[in-house]
Order: sequence, then C-alpha cells, then structure tokens
Amino acid sequence: MNKLLYLCASALAFGTVLSGCGSKAEISPAQQSGANPPLPGAKDFLVPPMQVPDGTGWASGQLPKVAAGLKIEKVAGGLKHPRQLLALPNGDLLVVESNGPGEEAVTTPKQLIAGKIKNRSGKGGKGGNRITLLRPKAGGGEWEKHVLVEHLHSPFGVQLIGDTLYVANTGAIVKFPYHVGDTQITAPGVEFTDLPSTVNHHWTKALLASPDGKKLYVGVGSNSNITENGLDIEYRRADVLEVDVATGASRIYASGLRNPTGLQWEPRSGKLWTIVNERDEIGADLVPDYMTSVQEGGFYGWPYSYYGQHVDHRVVPQRPDLVAKALKPDYALGSHVAALGLMFSANNALPAAYHEGAFVSEHGSWDRSPLSGYAVVFVHFEQGKPVGQPQVVVSGFHSDDEKTLYGAPVGLAQDKQGALLIADDVGDSVWRVTAQ
Repeated sequence: MNKLLYLCASALAFGTVLSGCGSKAEISPAQQSGANPPLPGAKDFLVPPMQVPDGTGWASGQLPKVAAGLKIEKVAGGLKHPRQLLALPNGDLLVVESNGPGEEAVTTPKQLIAGKIKNRSGKGGKGGNRITLLRPKAGGGEWEKHVLVEHLHSPFGVQLIGDTLYVANTGAIVKFPYHVGDTQITAPGVEFTDLPSTVNHHWTKALLASPDGKKLYVGVGSNSNITENGLDIEYRRADVLEVDVATGASRIYASGLRNPTGLQWEPRSGKLWTIVNERDEIGADLVPDYMTSVQEGGFYGWPYSYYGQHVDHRVVPQRPDLVAKALKPDYALGSHVAALGLMFSANNALPAAYHEGAFVSEHGSWDRSPLSGYAVVFVHFEQGKPVGQPQVVVSGFHSDDEKTLYGAPVGLAQDKQGALLIADDVGDSVWRVTAQ
C-alpha cells in the first residue's frame, strides 16, 4: 500500500482527523464569496484532506447561535434525519426525514476511508423515509407532530400542487392525494415519473413546482465526483429536469450542474435559481459552491470545467467545445460549504436587514481545514441579483475547536408569521428564528 494511503488509513483507525494528509485552506469562505471569487491553482491528492467533527447532537437546552437582534427556539426534536421542509398554506409544516439509500458501491480504499470518516459526523444517520407534519400549538412550545406518510425511498424534494402532493424519492417522483389540514395520508402513492437512480453517488432530488403548477423542476446530482465511474452512468444527471405535470414527460432544462441541491423562484425577476455543490479533491480552496440563475438550455461546465471555463484536467476525454459554452455562475458561496437549502424572502419576521434576499443553509465541509459552512447565511438581492457578502444568520453548529458537531442545517422554510424555519439533520431538530 502507498505510504501516504497507509498513514491516512492508520489515522482513521486511531480516530484522528486527516487534515494532515493534505494542505490547509488559505482563503476563507467570506473572501471567496461573490461574483468573482479568487480561484487558486488546483492540487492533486491521493487521499484528499479530511476534517470532520464527531457528531454528538445537542445537549438539553443547548441552542445554535444567532446574529444580533434575533432569537431561536426549537419547535421539534427527536426526528429521524430531517432534510427538507415545506410550509403549507394553513400553517402546517412538512418535514422530509431521509438519508441516502446506501446503494453506491465502494470500490476504492479512498471511498472506504472517506465514507467512514464522514459518517462520524452524524451526517450518515439513518433517515426516517417518511414525511412528518408539524402543527403549531396555540400556547407556543414544541409543535404537534404527526406522521403524514411513511415507507418512502430516500425522499428529498416535496411540493403541493392543488390537492396532489408530489414527493421526489431517489428514483422516482410519486404522488399522493392530499387535502391541506389532513394529518395522515392513507392512500398509496402512485409513481408519476422515474428519475435517474443507478448507483446514487448523489441521491438527493430537489423539487420545485412552477408558479402555474404546470411544471415540476428536479435537481439531479452527478453519479461521481468528476466522471471517474464513466460517462454512461451520468445519463440525465448533473442536470435540472423539467417535468410536465399533465403527462409526466420530462426533458433536460439545464446541464453541467454537478449537484443542484435546491431550487427556488427569485421573486423580483421570476427566474429559476439553484444552489450547487461543486467538485472535490483539487484543494481546500477549490471549487466554490455557488448559487446561480438557471438558463433554459444552459451548460454550467461539469465535469469538464468549473466556475465557468476553468478546465479540470482530470477529466478524460477533454471537451473544449463544451467548455467554450460553459456559463459562469452568478454568485460563489465559498469552497466546500455544501449548500443544501435555498429560500428567497422579500419580507419576513426578521429585521429589515434580512428582507429582499436569499437564505442559504450550508451543511458544512468534510474535506477542508479549517471547517467551512455549518451555518445559515443571508445574501441580499437588488433588482433580482445578489449583491454584497453573505451575512451569517445562524451558526454555532460545531464547537469552537471544531472537534464536536451538534447539528447541521439543511432545508429552509418560512412560516405564516414570517419566521425562518431550519431543518437540522445531525441534531434531528427543526429550529425557528425571529426578531428578538
């Protein structure tokens, strides 16, 4: 065995952090945010740098930290890996409890090491494969909890169109009859349309309905980091798909998006936006995850290039014809922050500084030292475009020494009172943020 790989494997066996197996970050996420982030030279690693805190969950009474002028409370605990949220018109909240199906084959020592280390954080916790409905109580405190539907298959995205609830399992969109106010679905789900599911390197399927309810948009991640498993299994992946609600027929709406984990409509421009998790293993400061407007027919580079037309020389064969077409994203969020939740808000129950913009939940890095992400940030928008630097809204998901992980933010929603709601899959909780 190669000496470096042996040392890294030995470090894993003794439970140590593998940040010593590669270089440390030199650029902070704040410095690498915005329209024109600095992009250092790429590096090559046999085993990438790894630093993952040990997941413990929250102690009794312990809370995340919020920015000045805000307060936070727990509205639900004891969930099974809550990932996505959907606020319903009557004030109820749907919580998708899920994790990956465990269908990806582990074929290399690097995959084995990385998988075991990442799972120490609690991010690999078993998902509930269900949707729970939370209902606010008149007197405050934790919300009522009802299991709405269960026996799903690694669900992630969820949308309501009329009296039909659409759920994006990892391999198909299924639909259920549902009337707002019901606390349980008893009718069996019906498969609406299939989704790419072989291997499932990236298993999440983000879901968003068009404003007129005639289309569904699906974020489908790649089946690899940079096509190391071959191009054949990338069919209809690293894409945003558009699905016709009347027929279930689908087409590729935009491509070259390595892992589009969240989709939303920007309210001023009416444009479709997404957050994207970019590629790994070329350095702690590459490549910035980003959010961008999604152009119909647009190509965003993966796997051949990143952040526009910066060529990734690891990809074989090269495609300069496609690189020449690659669109530059609108806004960088910082390398390896792992953005998983996106929500636009023109008005809410937070101070005015958090109006007119996008909230982004950053699930946090595993291959970077020091850690990046592990926060909910706000990006101000003007005339439908992001401006300025991200402002940290909620943090404190890990200890100051970066050794212990209490929680990790994922899905976002806004309740009827305008509060910000946050799903926390490591802490198995839902948090509610308002003005102090």
